[in-house]
Amino acid sequence: MTTDWKSVRLFPIPSVIYLIHNNVQFATLMYVDTSTYQIMGNLKIVTTGILFRLFLKKKLSNLQWMAIVLLAVGTTTSQVKGCGEASCDSLFSAPIQGYMLGILSACLSALAGVYTEFLMKKNNDSLYWQNIQLYTFGSIFNMARLVVDDFRGGFEKGPWWQRLFNGYSITTWLVVLNLGSTGLLVSWLMKYADNIVKVYSTSMAMLLTMVLSVFLFSFKPTLQLFLGIIVCMMSLHMYFAPPHMLVDIPPAIKSDPESLVNVPVDRIKSYL
Repeated sequence: MTTDWKSVRLFPIPSVIYLIHNNVQFATLMYVDTSTYQIMGNLKIVTTGILFRLFLKKKLSNLQWMAIVLLAVGTTTSQVKGCGEASCDSLFSAPIQGYMLGILSACLSALAGVYTEFLMKKNNDSLYWQNIQLYTFGSIFNMARLVVDDFRGGFEKGPWWQRLFNGYSITTWLVVLNLGSTGLLVSWLMKYADNIVKVYSTSMAMLLTMVLSVFLFSFKPTLQLFLGIIVCMMSLHMYFAPPHMLVDIPPAIKSDPESLVNVPVDRIKSYL
């Protein structure tokens, strides 16, 4: 458990990034509809790959870059609705501010993820100690925002800590437990795997949610969903499979020493 200030002072940075990112997400929803928001959210798949390469110096092969782009295309395809299901005129018809905020949100999400991975792998500290530092600073910054909101509102509804658990039910606590467990799993991925694995797991979880919705909520599967799942599976195989499984690489032919012919140096000079 490293308690040196030089190490601890790095943990507020991702907390600030996540705080800004969460607010940018809400600001984005003020300009774009939910379908456009979901589709633009897939930009973080590509931005994560770019920042993963730039900041962590992890080299990706051309096939892996193609796989990342395919993953973004596949998840986007699964979310596109037909003209009969939603208004085609409303899709990608938002003001330019919405698209700019969506791109900013994707970049902030990727930046926070890559920086968190850097912190997790920086030393051999306990994963739980690192999580405590991350969430402590995140709680402090969010409490500061709540205090500012109270002052702006003149404390009409009372201080924030008195209404913190207003409206909570068993379902709410289950959601909190689910999100807390997800946070621990993501931190394990950051510590022992990398951001690309996290991106793939998140995308596959989204597709799995759609499939489960067919049985749980009578969700009607669409052609786009099936195509998206197929493309994502191809991307998954392309990224993690060994190169020899994807490309036919001819085996190296070893020369037989007995078949080699010795050529005198004088003979070579005569040709020159």
